[in-house]
Amino acid sequence: LVSFIQLEMNNFLGFTEKDIKKLLLCNSHLGAKRCENLMKHYAWRKRTDGIYIINIAKTIQKIRLAARAIIAVKNPNSVIAISTNSIGQRAVMRFSYYTGCQMAAGRWVPGKLTNQLCKEYVEPQLIILTNPTLDCQPLSEASFVNVPTIAFCNTDSSLKFVDISIPGNNSHRYSVAVLWWMLTREVMKLKGQIGESEEWEIPVDLFLDFQEN
Repeated sequence: LVSFIQLEMNNFLGFTEKDIKKLLLCNSHLGAKRCENLMKHYAWRKRTDGIYIINIAKTIQKIRLAARAIIAVKNPNSVIAISTNSIGQRAVMRFSYYTGCQMAAGRWVPGKLTNQLCKEYVEPQLIILTNPTLDCQPLSEASFVNVPTIAFCNTDSSLKFVDISIPGNNSHRYSVAVLWWMLTREVMKLKGQIGESEEWEIPVDLFLDFQEN
């Protein structure tokens, strides 16, 4: 699998074999037993046990695309990283800390994007979701107000209202941590805060949720 991905990655400068191994060790390539029609483009093959394998080369490609979309927003505070599920809350906190964007961890307040009378009303230019299935409320609200959405999507995720999908296992705590870590690093590289070939000293563990190992 590693050699296959390396053949696919000839044009993805800045990502190394070590990055591939991180994704594989964290099970980011393991999809679900169901694959939405629009997600079939990101599936490499189906295992004998019914699990779809995600093409990690496409994951890396979409991380780069998403990072470019994020830095295109002039004011980082106009970007919101969201995780209503506990496994992604620490990751969005870290992403927010390193990139300067807003974060929303835990329960989403209904009307936050659509109701100007809501105390927590905001008008972001971009939102990033850990899981579009679990984060369906902010996804729906963003669609009403035409806010572009980036989302980490498993094979069984619907791409409705998602503008940039990053294929990956969004239901596994280690996978969620490494996906957010790689997106954070890529944003910082594009901003010039980290050299293109420089090793980022921040470990993936800091993006991992607080559950016991």
